[in-house]
Amino acid sequence: MIHPTAIIDATAVLADDVEIGAYSVIGAGVEIGRGTRISPHVVIKGPTRIGEENEIYQFASIGDAPQDKKYADEPTRLEIGNRNVIREFATLNRGTEHGGGVTRIGDDNLLMAYIHVAHDCQLGDDIIMANAASLGGHVVLEDQVILGGFAIIHQFCRIGAHSFCGMGSAISKDVPPYVMVSGNPAKPHGINAVGLKRRGFSAEAIQNIRSAYRALYRSGLRLDEAIVALQELAVNSPEVELISDFLDHSDRSILR
Repeated sequence: MIHPTAIIDATAVLADDVEIGAYSVIGAGVEIGRGTRISPHVVIKGPTRIGEENEIYQFASIGDAPQDKKYADEPTRLEIGNRNVIREFATLNRGTEHGGGVTRIGDDNLLMAYIHVAHDCQLGDDIIMANAASLGGHVVLEDQVILGGFAIIHQFCRIGAHSFCGMGSAISKDVPPYVMVSGNPAKPHGINAVGLKRRGFSAEAIQNIRSAYRALYRSGLRLDEAIVALQELAVNSPEVELISDFLDHSDRSILR
């Protein structure tokens, strides 16, 4: 299962059925779980832990040092979950000591060609990053976020669950759950209704989310007033409660 031209460090820990393609390099401190397939010409450096049934395509660079001038070779790491697809020329960097020490990728994500995940980013599950989408350091992507091609996210931003960021978006503030944004600079353009229907949200739940969006973006309320209105709507709606909780923990404020 390991091509004879692959270079595997003696300290790497590989499950018995891991596949390693020609000329790939697996460095010190790398752990790879069962069922994972590594294509030719992939470089994985450690400390990096990769879970089960992942597929990593050719020329990807996984677990290299963070692109941060403050980094001084501290023992930080990259953690990747299960069933992720990481396409050609993707770059995923380890964390930094001052940023928590770990970059983390969840499960069932599709990370397309040329994407970049910088140091200390935290990605949830079922995310799609289309070609050349890029994350600055410390970005959080919650579950089921979609980033269009060439979307760029400023460091320390948080992108809420089920949101959709259009191609070429330049995002410098937080994006609340369910919201669609696009443009440079990015602006809100309604809720991700199509995505919510595909994910099984009921008509009532989607209507509750629409009401929350109107309170936040269409009512003319100041942000602090809109937050109070959302708290009232959230009493009978777990979907709106997700938005309200997000706003309570937004450090950079939101796109508005």
